[in-house]
Amino acid sequence: AQTALDVASDSSFIDGVIALDQAQWRRRQGGPLVTRQDLWRHLDTQWRRGLAKVPEMMRFSTALSDSVRESEGRVLIERLGFPAPALQKEFRLPSGASVYTDYYFEDFDHVAEFDGTGKYFDPALRAGRTPREVLLEEKDREDQLRRQVTGMSRWRTAAHRDPRILYDILTGDGLPSRLPRPRPSVAL
Repeated sequence: AQTALDVASDSSFIDGVIALDQAQWRRRQGGPLVTRQDLWRHLDTQWRRGLAKVPEMMRFSTALSDSVRESEGRVLIERLGFPAPALQKEFRLPSGASVYTDYYFEDFDHVAEFDGTGKYFDPALRAGRTPREVLLEEKDREDQLRRQVTGMSRWRTAAHRDPRILYDILTGDGLPSRLPRPRPSVAL
């Protein structure tokens, strides 16, 4: 708890949320490193410079982000003016498989996913499958999901480096934002 709070207090909002999300991550083998209650308890017993911004990060943090990029994307989605998504929404595919999506915007029946490349190239994540097999499975999964929802968006790391790309992807796929497209010089 202390380490996560120290990292958050010395970080930007995005990096602080990432640290807090990862400390609380519920699907970690062996369980979360810390609970939300432990984090709040530690935060309540201390005060020092930099901690003033941590409660906002704590309120935004969750145990449901399955990766650093999902946490980063969730902050960017909020900062770009999109509605708050549900995380790890379960869908039952026609194939019988049960899958979880990174983000689900219920009011718009819209799924969104960060498409990391590790699942295609990291042998540990491929679990004995070839990159081709993983790619085809992912494509089949996406096709089945698209048939169940009104809208779907996918993006890769470049959309986090330049949030205008993420804004364009989400609005182009039909998800409304309460904010205009950010200018190139605006940091999120």
